[in-house]
Order: sequence, then C-alpha cells, then structure tokens
Amino acid sequence: MVMKSKIEIKNLSINYPLLDYSRSSLKLQTLNMLTGGNVSFLKKNPYVNALNNVNLTINHGERIGLYGHNGSGKTTLLRSIAGIFSPSQGSIKVEGKISSMLSMDLGVDIFETGIENIKLRGKILELSDHDIEKMINDVAAFSELGDFLKLPLSTYSSGMLVRFQFSLTTYKINDIILLDEWLSAGDEAFAPKAEKRMDEIVSESGILIIASHNIELLKRVCTKIIFLEKGLIKNIE
Repeated sequence: MVMKSKIEIKNLSINYPLLDYSRSSLKLQTLNMLTGGNVSFLKKNPYVNALNNVNLTINHGERIGLYGHNGSGKTTLLRSIAGIFSPSQGSIKVEGKISSMLSMDLGVDIFETGIENIKLRGKILELSDHDIEKMINDVAAFSELGDFLKLPLSTYSSGMLVRFQFSLTTYKINDIILLDEWLSAGDEAFAPKAEKRMDEIVSESGILIIASHNIELLKRVCTKIIFLEKGLIKNIE
C-alpha cells in the first residue's frame, strides 16, 4: 500500500531572540515595523514572535498556498516544517519525505564545477554512485549546459547559473514539496521548459506548500490558501 503524506501542526509558536537590541533603540523600532509590529520582550531581551499558536492539518493531495505581507510568518512556517527551525512551543508531525526547495542557492558552491556541485547534492540526498551518475546526466540534459558543467560556476553567465540551479534543485523530488515562491528561469528559451517541469512536480507531489506574494499564482496552483498576519492564521480559503 502506498503511504500517504500528512502534516500535523499543533499549537506551534516560533520566537527569535534579539539579543543585540535594547528596548529603546531605533533599530528595535525599525525592526518592529519590518516584522509587522510583532516584537515582544522576553525578560530583558526583545524577541520576534514569528509564529503564534498555529494549528494546521495538511492531508495527502492538498496544495497549500501561504499568503501575507513580509513578516507575516510564511517563510518561518515553511522552514519549521522543513526542520530548519525548532518549535518554541507546540509540535510538527510529518509523515512522508520532504523536498525543501526554499532557495536555489542553497548548498551551491560557485567555486566548484557543475559536476562537483551535482555530486555534492547527490551525497546529501544519500544517492549511490550509480544514481549520482544518472543525476549528472539528467542535469546535463535538462540544463543543456554540456561541457560547461566541467567549469566552475563562477564562470557561468547569470542565465547559465539559473539553468544549472533550477535543474539541480528540481531533481529527485519527494512527496512533500516546500516552495518559497514559484521557481522559474527567466531565459526566454528555457522558461517554458522550466514551467513544464514545475507543473509536473506539482501534479506528482503528495503535498505542496508554497509561500508567495502572487495571489493569482496561488489561486491557480493551490487547493487552499492560508492568509497569515503577524504570525497568526487569519483566514483559510
């Protein structure tokens, strides 16, 4: 029987200590504006209450959009599900394997060759040597970079680097996908190919969670949109 993915979030709160800020500092006032007025005080030190008592159950087959202004908690929620942030309170239970596609820059070393970067990603994914070779062939074919993969990424044009990062990031996707904005490649010739792969990834995933400022994109892609404000779920549509 195929295992169905599921995410259960109960009473989740995430706090960021801000040890370098004083109560009266101009920096703190600026930070308060940037985080939507969500700075509080813990003993003598302020902290950002990035998420506040979030309760959410996401079932297999759901496509969840996270929408809100900067500082609303979208990215923090994604990173908490990915295991990057530990709960200050509450719990997150995940059934299924996660593909965290939060940044195409993550884990990429521009001073190494394309092939060495692929091998490193393969080791992170715990692939065998045989599967890493398949990964190299897939990234080479999809990115259309050919022998450029033998050169350091620092020698790539911006368009070539995006092609490489997109091809690498979207290889071997698991059943739970976390996206901080829709991944795309601006290269006119490559963009349709990238868009097609993203559509395939979404259709094949067990659960998709995407944070975006583009409400029209979320309406097109998602089955449900969660509106966040100051770390709170304000509405679900």
